[in-house]
Amino acid sequence: MRIYRERIPAIARTIVKALLDEELIEVLPDDRPEVELDVESVLKEYRRMDYELTENARDLVEQRGLDYSQTFKLKSRLAAERKFGLGDEGLEWICNQIVEILLQSRNVDEVYGEDHELRRVVTPILKKEFAVEDNLDREVKRRIKNLTEGTSDYEIEYQKTLEALRNRGGK
Repeated sequence: MRIYRERIPAIARTIVKALLDEELIEVLPDDRPEVELDVESVLKEYRRMDYELTENARDLVEQRGLDYSQTFKLKSRLAAERKFGLGDEGLEWICNQIVEILLQSRNVDEVYGEDHELRRVVTPILKKEFAVEDNLDREVKRRIKNLTEGTSDYEIEYQKTLEALRNRGGK
């Protein structure tokens, strides 16, 4: 599950708007941008931790002289140790963090919804966003299948191919 940096503000706006529309939170109009930044911070933290785990796993693969195919296995182990979710568990982790930040934020005047109600609104937004990104991710991987995942060449080519697909509208 990838979260692209440029999509984060739009995702946060959509989440805050949906929670306001459902009347699950109350936010003063002047504080809405701050609440969106609070939600953005969760998405950015997920992205940062995911990157950090990937780098740590790569380092371990290199240090131990393992095959690059072991990278994801090590990343999963590191994520479990940090109680960090990957894949579908990542979606749950993000939802839990968003609920927590809304409950703790000074920018949210009132939270009317129960935790499960907040998750009910947030989860489909994230699933929809990640489904689009997963399709794009699959297409990129299909196009660069000749490279070994986890290598620096793979990462460079992944970014190039991703940008090319986005610039052409996925064609």
